Amino acid sequence: MKDKIIGLIKLQDCDSRIKEVIAGKKEGPLKIQELENELKTSLMRLQEENDRFEQLKKDRRGIEQDVREIESKLEKSSIKLNNVKSNKEYKAALKEIEDLNKSKSMMEDRIIQIMEDIEALEKGCLENRDVQVELNRKFEMDKEEIEKKLEKLDNKFKDLEKQRAEFCRVIDKDLLSRYQFLKERKGGSAISPVIDGVCQTCHMGIPPQQFNNLIKGYSLLTCPNCSRMIYWGEDSHYQDVKNA
Repeated sequence: MKDKIIGLIKLQDCDSRIKEVIAGKKEGPLKIQELENELKTSLMRLQEENDRFEQLKKDRRGIEQDVREIESKLEKSSIKLNNVKSNKEYKAALKEIEDLNKSKSMMEDRIIQIMEDIEALEKGCLENRDVQVELNRKFEMDKEEIEKKLEKLDNKFKDLEKQRAEFCRVIDKDLLSRYQFLKERKGGSAISPVIDGVCQTCHMGIPPQQFNNLIKGYSLLTCPNCSRMIYWGEDSHYQDVKNA
């Protein structure tokens, strides 16, 4: 009976490790996706700064063109001022020149502000290129590391599947069916040790008489509380079975 229990303990440990590997294999792609999202967010932020830099340069060119047009109008207005025939026309020409100069002054102030903004952004945009290269490099390194881990998990999964097949091969069919039934309905835990009279999975006490029978080890018993198969965890035969 003890050999059968040892076989079940090994099988359950193998199934637990398979479960961990499967969880790890699912986590890997999610982590890669998370890294990709972080990279995209960072690159979008850098691109927004670059776009603003380019837009400011475009705005500057546009305003400079407007200033040139105003200067052309001022030149024409000055010529007109010299050729006016009446006081009314003279005042109108002066008002036109004054309005053009105000517009020109406002535009030149705007150009100065844009130039200051461009100067502030220019250094940042140059640094952004280096940051972008570093972000891409780090992403590729992290992705490669995760892919290597996934490859190791794949190999480990194959090895564990082979081990499981070996464990199943030597366990009685009826006992294996019972194990599978409990495993599916008990969250993957079909057999549990009992220590100091307490089931170590459901943490409920075992009746004294049943515990005495468990210690004798003549038959495979069931926990009256959680219905899992149980064994005396303090028996030396079961010590370090997982590492055997």
